[in-house]
Amino acid sequence: MTARECSARGGSANGYCANGFGLCCIFMTSCGSTTSENGTYFVNAGYPSGHDGSGSCELTIVKNHPDVCQIRLDFDRFTIAGPEQINHICNQDQFIVSGGNPIPTICGVNQGSHMYIDAGIGTTNPVKLTFVTSGTSFERMWKVKVTQIPCSTIYRADEGCLQYYTGVSGQVKSFNYDPSSGLQLSNQDYGICIRTERNFCGIQYSACPDTVNNRSKAFTLSGNSNNPVNSMIGSGPGPNNCANDWLLIPCAANFGRLPPAQALCTDRICGGTFSADLSMQASAVISTVKPFRMYFHTDSVEAPIDVGNRGFCLNYVQQPCTNNLV
Repeated sequence: MTARECSARGGSANGYCANGFGLCCIFMTSCGSTTSENGTYFVNAGYPSGHDGSGSCELTIVKNHPDVCQIRLDFDRFTIAGPEQINHICNQDQFIVSGGNPIPTICGVNQGSHMYIDAGIGTTNPVKLTFVTSGTSFERMWKVKVTQIPCSTIYRADEGCLQYYTGVSGQVKSFNYDPSSGLQLSNQDYGICIRTERNFCGIQYSACPDTVNNRSKAFTLSGNSNNPVNSMIGSGPGPNNCANDWLLIPCAANFGRLPPAQALCTDRICGGTFSADLSMQASAVISTVKPFRMYFHTDSVEAPIDVGNRGFCLNYVQQPCTNNLV
């Protein structure tokens, strides 16, 4: 836009575009603000310096057009205090989304992650983003990019997806995952979706490499991750069927093995080894159920059975349609 228009709308110039006829206009705002500008960056007070204090920092997002269906949040920077060590509940620092579809509260380090929020069907439908900081002294920093997505666009996420990925391959992580210091967050319940690309009929998942620990902690959802933990699987609730913390991959099977009969589908995977079989051996897992989706659930209790679980980090590769994969 022009320099005058950028300044009038509260933005700041950040270089030229359109062969020098216009300016790239950046909108950056902090606590207590309201924005309807697409591409706004929500930052901590004093950014790019860290924030060391307690209180509540809130941004209200208003639709810039009634046709907006979703709001995407990209966490360019996101470092706040992590969960408490016993049950992994975010009771010191919190990031809270209100006004859209139910979003789990998260905390810790989430740089590079994203969320999609249902913007509703109303004309404005305000959505509020709130960082709550409390407890011990800690240098927090956040920079959240806010993108408004019209209903008619091809990059709109499918319904029920808190996270939405595109491309033949990529990486998916639970919030606050880190192989050395991250802890799986309690009270999580959301869907993760991967767009089915043209001429692909299946999707393969494998645990990310873990170069930090002697034994991989790239998939540690339940049990004491300080010791070797079996993979655990199930298709429904029960004491041995991943009833508390689990990742659901519809009709999962270890790569290279025939998928089970529909009535015997392995859906929920938990434990400390990523596998669709009850074994200690980690394996790539494949699913041919479309659309490609996963569902992640954790309860509010870890101790004393679950200790030190990191959550999950998975690499995915979509599989082309063949005679054996339709």
